[in-house]
Amino acid sequence: MKITVIGAGNVGATCADVLAYKETAQEVVLLDIREGFAEGKALDIWQKAPIDLYDTRTVGVTNDYARTANSDVVVITSGLPRKPGMSRDDLISTNAGIVRSVTENAVAHSPNAILIVVSNPLDVMTYCAHLASKLPRTKVMGMAGILDTARYRAFLAEEINCSPKDIQAVLMGGHGDTMVPLPRYTTVGGIPVTELVDKEKLNAIVNRTINGGGELVKLMGTSAWYAPGSAAAQMVEAIVRDQRRIFPVCMKLEGEYGISDCYLGVPVILGKNGIEKVIELQLNEAEKALLEVSRQKVKEVMAVLDNMPTPA
Repeated sequence: MKITVIGAGNVGATCADVLAYKETAQEVVLLDIREGFAEGKALDIWQKAPIDLYDTRTVGVTNDYARTANSDVVVITSGLPRKPGMSRDDLISTNAGIVRSVTENAVAHSPNAILIVVSNPLDVMTYCAHLASKLPRTKVMGMAGILDTARYRAFLAEEINCSPKDIQAVLMGGHGDTMVPLPRYTTVGGIPVTELVDKEKLNAIVNRTINGGGELVKLMGTSAWYAPGSAAAQMVEAIVRDQRRIFPVCMKLEGEYGISDCYLGVPVILGKNGIEKVIELQLNEAEKALLEVSRQKVKEVMAVLDNMPTPA
């Protein structure tokens, strides 16, 4: 098994590190455009193999896509963070160009790979990668739901003072302030969370989850990387080991939940073929309304990409 992680920044390097530590594949290739950057990160990860006792080889390369050939899974973390004065449209334009280029190069060398997109804005970058790859929708997905549910579960564990291992939860919709947490589908050791946390505190936790990324940016001055990198690695593991885990991932909907031609987070079964099955929950009217708001917002951002000049 071979996995490529494109982008050796904090998220990409964390993802590669987790994959190596868990011995998810024989080889993890870390690629970046900065000379020597991926090589250094990969060498650092490999040098702790004798300490943490794993055999996965990590290899770093500078913009050499030939070295990524025949990868089973490709994780795309490339892109720039939003800078002061940069509009949403500017960010989409810049990162779409990056994601389009790396996707085309990755697929040219690994035509059978499954793609996991981590670049932001997540939903529209998944759309961009899907268009550029020309792969089936089951093989191109975005990582957002696992990260969002992890934050939600971590906050709940703090409130209840219990192990986060016992908390199961589902979120849907876009990544960001239009995500749709579903307390009705949240359990703690099989117990509905509504029996353990009162409505006011639960709403506060939901709101904190929705603004989870922003909270970290305010604290650190940059976006998170440990949780996002680990979340992407968990998706890779489910695919490579054919675990058939149920995770919320961003994908193109084609009629599920009454929605078509929109990239939203929904629960799926993740296995060796990528998205093995989309799970359609029986949402109530309030949940449907929130999902519709999320759909509208994501479509607005998708329209920005659609209206951009076609690259020569």
